[in-house]
Amino acid sequence: MSVIVYIESQDQEIKKSSLEVASYGRAIADASGTELIAVSFGLDDTSILKHYGVDLIYAISTEEEVYFNSDRLSTTLAKIASEEGSQIIVFSSSANARYIAPLTAAKYEAAYFSNVIGLPLSYKPLTVKRSCFTNKAFNLSTSQKDLAVLSLSSNSFGIIEKEGKGLSKSSAYQESTSDLKVRSVEKTANKVTIADADIVVSGGRGLKGPEHWHLIEDLANVLGAATACSKPVSDMGWRPHSEHVGQTGKPVASNLYIAIGVSGAIQHLAGINSSKVKVVINNDPEAPFFKAADYGIVGDAFEVVPTLIEKLKALKGV
Repeated sequence: MSVIVYIESQDQEIKKSSLEVASYGRAIADASGTELIAVSFGLDDTSILKHYGVDLIYAISTEEEVYFNSDRLSTTLAKIASEEGSQIIVFSSSANARYIAPLTAAKYEAAYFSNVIGLPLSYKPLTVKRSCFTNKAFNLSTSQKDLAVLSLSSNSFGIIEKEGKGLSKSSAYQESTSDLKVRSVEKTANKVTIADADIVVSGGRGLKGPEHWHLIEDLANVLGAATACSKPVSDMGWRPHSEHVGQTGKPVASNLYIAIGVSGAIQHLAGINSSKVKVVINNDPEAPFFKAADYGIVGDAFEVVPTLIEKLKALKGV
């Protein structure tokens, strides 16, 4: 019996969300009196995982550093889980993890629960609390099977350091039976990703054009934040679709979300509802976003944002 966590990395750096998953898995392992196993793919150095409670580490060489092969990843995870007698496998809520998790559950013949927040309320049977209806409500879900795959909502548990054994073990990267082939992958460089960001600065049509986007980027640079945008902005080609956040874009669960010139359509609010603190800057006091925001500034973004950047630089001594 054991708990498995899936570890994601980018450019040979373990993602923050995976450290949260490891911390969460350690807490489950402690409650169950079992060991915590981490499985990573294409990661050279996994030693840091020992400091987040991992007892056994599978660092699997993929020989495919660029490509994401969901079939091979899920097949390998299911095989390791079977060999280790794992009852629970934990994933983050990243785009890739959401893709792999249900495939792994199907291959391992396990129950699958997405959007899990907090530790299980019981283990026999396994009962978890999940967010639903675009984070407007919660439900309690109970597994009718002994095996379960969980996807942990971002920033819902936190990162906790705890020493584990940190032993290493090898396993083969399983072959794929899928006909789907990846020809190329385009990656952004030197940018904080929306999925891993503690702070996200987002812009909308209120910026009036792409030539004013330096306001978003300058504020994000000062805060060490990721940049994002509303759907109309990406549809008009001001920003790439990879920055579109909302119900039909990327979900955001940051600690701080700053919306500048974003009116707050229901689809946008649904996608950022998991963010802990929401700040809106808009010159329309009737903008829907103000009803959902924790803090709001009614004013012209072209006056407010430069002043905010100046004050933040002075505060940081930049």
